[in-house]
Amino acid sequence: MSTRSIATLSKLAAVLVCTAGLAFSADVPGMSAGKMQLKSAGVMAFAPNGTLIVGDSTGGSLVALDVKDGSPANSGGNVQIKGINEKIAAMVGTTPDQILIQDVTVNPVSKHVYISVSRGRGPDAIPLIFWTDASGKLTEVSLDNVAHATVNLPDAPSTTATNSFGQNQRTQTITSLAYVDGNVIVAGLSNEEFSSTLHSIPFPFREAEKGTGVKIYHSSHAEYETEAPIRTFVPYQVNNRSYILAAYTCTPIVEIPVSDLKPGNKVTGTTVGNLGEGNRPLDMIAYTKGGHSYFLVANSSLGVIKVAVDHLDSNKAITTPSSGPAGFPMETISSLQGVQHLTKLDDSSALLLVASGNSTDLRTIPLP
Repeated sequence: MSTRSIATLSKLAAVLVCTAGLAFSADVPGMSAGKMQLKSAGVMAFAPNGTLIVGDSTGGSLVALDVKDGSPANSGGNVQIKGINEKIAAMVGTTPDQILIQDVTVNPVSKHVYISVSRGRGPDAIPLIFWTDASGKLTEVSLDNVAHATVNLPDAPSTTATNSFGQNQRTQTITSLAYVDGNVIVAGLSNEEFSSTLHSIPFPFREAEKGTGVKIYHSSHAEYETEAPIRTFVPYQVNNRSYILAAYTCTPIVEIPVSDLKPGNKVTGTTVGNLGEGNRPLDMIAYTKGGHSYFLVANSSLGVIKVAVDHLDSNKAITTPSSGPAGFPMETISSLQGVQHLTKLDDSSALLLVASGNSTDLRTIPLP
């Protein structure tokens, strides 16, 4: 074959590859290709088709990204990356103390791990997203020409809004999110009277409406509250009805029916548990093992707590003061220290982001 023929075939192959990529993007409804400018990259989740969903609190928006990572895998393997903050810092030309890992999540299709990062720690911090697998190689997700969709939250706090402690409320516009029954459920704060808010946004994105204001009985504080945001939540089903189980600071556990999440609605969540006061929940996953159901919660001061929830449907509401623990059988996993984030890697493994001195490590463990 002539050199010219080989060159022609090479060009044709390149065109076909590009065309295939464009065709895949076109199959993702509501997305358009182009540069995506995130203002922040915080909590993340995946849609079942492998579309990455990113909470941009500073931008007051939710972003969907076609990361083109759709090769199926049954297992995530054994991810062990020591000093991941140091590796990311070296990749982007800064020091580890200027790297803040915001969240870790796993693509349910490929089982690849995605990490949202802030380069810098002030208002000018640069948002970045990386992915990795069991090989430990880190790759930055390019946003220069990516199929994406964005939806703005119409009731996000203003950029100057602060709470009674002087904390900027805009940074808590999106504190947790998950894909549930064709919608993206978003927890955080709004500018409404009930500032603790849940949005249920149809996916693929359309225009978002006002969220649902949430009131809870905070058993550690012995009062009803509407201003504290949900820190983390997981979806679950009881008798074919969808709920979210939400954890608040200090640390009530509250269940809220997904069917109650309607624009402008106000709901009262049912407090069904309490992990303990003086604590902030950091991350939470749901799983089954040995025929039993559990939640695993990483906390700022209480460590990692395993919560048994086989009889969640029969839990009585907590309506009187309780400093915790209350509501569930609980077990502190004493071997797990310094856990900042956790997520399910696959049906038998969890992935932990663990702080150890100045180093932050990513590692796999069997579900406890």
